[in-house]
Amino acid sequence: MLNAFTNYRTLKPNTSLFGIGSIKMENNLDIQIRIVYSQKRIYKDQQMKDFINVMKAVSDPNRVKILKMLQNKSMCVCEMQEALQIAQPSVSKQLKLLENCGLITSRKDGLWVNYYLTDGSSSPYAAVVLGKLKHWLDDDPEISELLRRLPEIRREEICKR
Repeated sequence: MLNAFTNYRTLKPNTSLFGIGSIKMENNLDIQIRIVYSQKRIYKDQQMKDFINVMKAVSDPNRVKILKMLQNKSMCVCEMQEALQIAQPSVSKQLKLLENCGLITSRKDGLWVNYYLTDGSSSPYAAVVLGKLKHWLDDDPEISELLRRLPEIRREEICKR
């Protein structure tokens, strides 16, 4: 497989370029056109992957609950575990998926790793979902109860147990 740094003058005729055909060695313009076309195709494929990753991230109820909680305050894993009543490895897995698609970010603060919502700058799809989610599901009974209990959950008390 060739890449953008390949020296195209040393290529033999009929060499595959990004899987879209062969190179006509007599015409440098043909090579450049094929490279640009391939890069656009790769970019479009990446856009589709980004979109699918964001949609998959918000397809799980626990991940949506995590996003709704993080709209109210930054939280650590132990606080989310307490709020959601699920195992710590499950919370960590959900956070990793949300972080990979650009919906949340983390920052270490002493003993704790705090999670925050991002501004969506890494992905236009993440930005749209975060913007819309602010207005969605606020009247859902399960989300309302979860958000009502948030002020009572304190990491200092959880760690004492």
